[in-house]
Amino acid sequence: MADQTHVLFVEDDDVIREATQLALERDGFAVTAMPDGLSGLESFRADRPDIALLDVMLPGLDGVSLCRRIRDESTVPVIMLSARADSIDVVLGLEAGADDYVTKPFDGAVLVARIRAVLRRFGHAGGGDRAEASGAAGTGGVLTFGDLEVDTDGMEVRRDGRPVGLTPTEMRLLLEFSSAPGTVLSRDKLLERVWDYGWGGDTRVVDVHVQRLRTKIGQDRIETVRGFGYKLKA
Repeated sequence: MADQTHVLFVEDDDVIREATQLALERDGFAVTAMPDGLSGLESFRADRPDIALLDVMLPGLDGVSLCRRIRDESTVPVIMLSARADSIDVVLGLEAGADDYVTKPFDGAVLVARIRAVLRRFGHAGGGDRAEASGAAGTGGVLTFGDLEVDTDGMEVRRDGRPVGLTPTEMRLLLEFSSAPGTVLSRDKLLERVWDYGWGGDTRVVDVHVQRLRTKIGQDRIETVRGFGYKLKA
């Protein structure tokens, strides 16, 4: 297991859990599968997996609450599994700290592609070269936007001199904005650059992450440009 990516998969449906576990293992992942939220939390704490796949509807401790508990302890990537694309549970999961979601029923190849896309994001922060080329105030790898400092070399963010804790997805999102301050970035472009989507995705993922980022760096730091996207105020 040491040489494999370790996936924690929490799903209460026996058929889905067993079939998905087998499919992921055939693709080379090491999988720990749990049937409920409480056992999933215990497994997460004991094994510290590389990524967690959480069904939204779980007995004992639901997937959204489990995601929140994991996010309180770790920045490990989390993908939520939801039975309905238009469910409020999708947004709740993202607000709880999930990095992405997949709608059930899902194709095994699509799930694997999304897992690998998330892992690539977490393994490669990216954005540094673009950030250094921007016209933002700063020297070296440190960009300054008012009371906000973005260290693109050390991958650290400070506000009023105090560290700001960002997940890797939030960091990548901020790096995209800070690489082109004042430039409007569309939701589709952010999906492509931050979420590594080579296809159309749900822009709610972008909207929720932007809102989460705003709560950490300042609500007025990222401006909404209606009908176009978002931009970072220089």
